[in-house]
Amino acid sequence: MPLQIRSKEEAATLIEKATEIRVVKGKGDSVKLKLRTPKALYTFVTTADEATAMTKGLKTPIIDF
Repeated sequence: MPLQIRSKEEAATLIEKATEIRVVKGKGDSVKLKLRTPKALYTFVTTADEATAMTKGLKTPIIDF
C-alpha cells in the first residue's frame, strides 16, 4: 500500500532516494508523483509546474503516464 506524502520538503528528500519516479496527470492542473524507493512506494499530489521543477535535472528515471 503506498504512503501519501503531504509536505513538499519530505517529497524533495524522497525524490533524491527514489529509484524510479512516475508522473501521473490528474484532472485539471493536479499531478501525482509516485516515488519508488527501496523500502516503499510514496505518492505526492502537486501542481504540474511544481512537479516539473522538482524533477528537473534528476538522474533517476522518470516515467510519464
